[in-house]
Amino acid sequence: MTSRFREQLEEALYPPLVALLVALICGDLLIMSYGQSPATVYRLLLEGTWGNAYGLGQVLYKATTLIFTGLAVSIGIRAGLFNVGAESQLAAGAFLAAMMGLVLSPAIPWIVAIPLCMFAAAVGGGIVGAVPGFLKVRFGAHEVIVTIMLNFIVLALLNWIIANHLHVPETLHTPAIEAGSISRLDSFIPAFHGSAANLSIVVALIAAAGVWYFLFRSRGGFELRAVGLQPDAAEYGGVNVGRTWFRTLALSGVLAGLGGINYVLGYKHYYEDGLAGGAGFLGIAVALVGRNHPLGVVLAALFFATLSQGGLAIHAFVPKQMVEVLQGVVILAVAMSVPEVRRVLRLTRKPAAA
Repeated sequence: MTSRFREQLEEALYPPLVALLVALICGDLLIMSYGQSPATVYRLLLEGTWGNAYGLGQVLYKATTLIFTGLAVSIGIRAGLFNVGAESQLAAGAFLAAMMGLVLSPAIPWIVAIPLCMFAAAVGGGIVGAVPGFLKVRFGAHEVIVTIMLNFIVLALLNWIIANHLHVPETLHTPAIEAGSISRLDSFIPAFHGSAANLSIVVALIAAAGVWYFLFRSRGGFELRAVGLQPDAAEYGGVNVGRTWFRTLALSGVLAGLGGINYVLGYKHYYEDGLAGGAGFLGIAVALVGRNHPLGVVLAALFFATLSQGGLAIHAFVPKQMVEVLQGVVILAVAMSVPEVRRVLRLTRKPAAA
């Protein structure tokens, strides 16, 4: 292991570990404030998630969507962009995937129907992601403001379409899709029976591997990272900064949109108003804790999915909202620990370098 690689590894791992330690201490204090034992609550949390097949299946299901939204946010941050619109991009992708599933004939083979639905999801998220990219490049509009506003516009538009034109009576969801369903994991592993885990997680892992290859093994990824580090220098080196920003936001939207297949194709088999359930916003936390690296995003998604599912298991002892507080603590701790841990690491290295 070279010293350079070791330094990069330390700077990648230590901040989230410090953040998790801070969150653990805060969690202990919160649990004790309710008169409960932290050891008992954490044991129940683990038993309700990784300790049984159903809980593990639910963790995998929730992690799948978070992997997509975390990748969407992280690839934007790599380019110096902050995509806050994963919530609406996820919903748009899920909506178009459901529309494609409704239009296709049930006679179409799954090997054709599923890719078509996935393509529709990618297009839906990509279009919503491309809008802030175009406005930023063409008019200099800040992507944070545009993506926040698009969340309201897109979600309200989809709500209007469903409520007025496509809903099943007495519900806020579309009819069930005719083609494009993705198998659940219990079809292959009976122990997962009852959980919503499905093969969308395979697509999520492939997407993570693809993002890693793109970022670190392709020219486009190199240009994206160069623009994120120093756009003026990248432009001086011949990189088209505006085009890179547009492509990045569109790709970010594609990734978030693909997250919609987890719910529509793999779980409920229809689009339902409010299905995103905050997964787009939580993708920001996943990207930050995962240090914007695809592998880190996958691990962070599993962590937040464990907290989310574990909150149901410990509800009898402490309020479920405590888990949401812990999520906030982790995000704040990561934001504060990154510069501080890096400063400490550099201070400890100076004597060795001298």
